[in-house]
Amino acid sequence: MKVDMHFHLEEGPYSLRWLSRTLKALASTEPKLIIGHSSSTQQYVEEMTKLLGNRVQNGCFNEEWLDRYLNMGRSREIEAFGVVDHLYRFRECRSYYEKHMLLDDSPIGILQKTWLDQVCVASLSEFVTFVTEAKKSRPDLLLGIEADFFPGGEAELRDLLVGHEWDYIIGSVHFIEGWGFDNPETQAEFKDLDPLQTYARYYELLCQACVSGLFQIIAHPDNLKVFGFRPINEKDLLPYYRKLAEEMIINGVITEINTGLAYRFPVAESCPSPLFLSVLADYRVPLTLSSDAHFPDDIGMLVDEALAAALGEGYSELTIFRGCKPIKVPIGSRVDIASN
Repeated sequence: MKVDMHFHLEEGPYSLRWLSRTLKALASTEPKLIIGHSSSTQQYVEEMTKLLGNRVQNGCFNEEWLDRYLNMGRSREIEAFGVVDHLYRFRECRSYYEKHMLLDDSPIGILQKTWLDQVCVASLSEFVTFVTEAKKSRPDLLLGIEADFFPGGEAELRDLLVGHEWDYIIGSVHFIEGWGFDNPETQAEFKDLDPLQTYARYYELLCQACVSGLFQIIAHPDNLKVFGFRPINEKDLLPYYRKLAEEMIINGVITEINTGLAYRFPVAESCPSPLFLSVLADYRVPLTLSSDAHFPDDIGMLVDEALAAALGEGYSELTIFRGCKPIKVPIGSRVDIASN
């Protein structure tokens, strides 16, 4: 069975690049335009303008946009889909980020406050209601959320997540001491950091996330490498890889092969790295697969390669979740997840 448990319906900031990328996604997932019109005609431009206008007006929480992901994924033989969204996108959760992000008058603080203003524009209840309703007619769809872990914020995060019927909750670390290290505009900060010390702090946070009991899945467990930052010899990270794998097993948390960094970021490598994946396999940490798509034409991207990597390390099954309960799905066999 091939799955994609981590894709997003939208992500800002809402720039000209976002408009251009959305237009590309619409064109790539609109067969009637591809078949019926040349891309060099005025009629094609008019049709694309209408599609883009409808997309912006209707927002991302609508069935037409969701089905672009699902139809594209099904064409790539994906059989189970997990739609998530970043918690920082929701107004109800803004105070959580304001407490833990660096938002002072420093250059990074000013940049990150502007970013938060740009992306924190949606409603958590609207997202949950939309996906919950969509699931009724799409039995291959699951509802998740991706929540940033901040030490000391466990109780507040638990309160934000309670009361919603999640199929699973993904925990992620994108911030160290309030700094969002995967923001391209702040990557210059890496130049003054010691790789081993920084990775020690990063993996300490991931281990704490496992212990918190808040999450079923830990996302992209080595995404600190996003811009190529890591020791010259990756084997120096093996103690951290092993410690995190051990905490995952002890606390009943799984992780993912997330291909997003491989096709969207300079490091051009999935999470985890091949070396880290071998450690996870040694500890028998359960896996799922994720494309981390932010546009419908990217769903399932490189998931075949991720599946081959899992098989190469001896994995024979993947794990998905319904109602926060794990479901084991054999690789290579079809499973009716609606009946589980």
